[in-house]
Amino acid sequence: MASTLADINSQIKKHDEQIAQLRKQAEDLRNQERAGVVEELRRKIAEYGLTASDLKLAGRAGSAKRSAGAAPAKAAAKYRSPTGETWSGGRGRKPRWVTEALAAGKSLSDYEIK
Repeated sequence: MASTLADINSQIKKHDEQIAQLRKQAEDLRNQERAGVVEELRRKIAEYGLTASDLKLAGRAGSAKRSAGAAPAKAAAKYRSPTGETWSGGRGRKPRWVTEALAAGKSLSDYEIK
């Protein structure tokens, strides 16, 4: 089988065009099937009166799994300094105003937010 480089390149180009056509057909078929699935799901949702929370779709942003860069939720403040600074208590190091107040003989209960 004696083929030239030009023949092989021509066959490659022909096959590349066929691949592109097949990919386009596959994409079109998938889009048609997808539309049918969406319509069927809408009918079932209406028929059974399902809600987003029934399908576990509501509140996705607040789900237990956080995205990699999401900051943890801040704890509610339990203590307030005379200058208005707050502290949730028990997480991490105590703020300077708390350590100074405790060193001065004050109690945390003096600063509780009620």
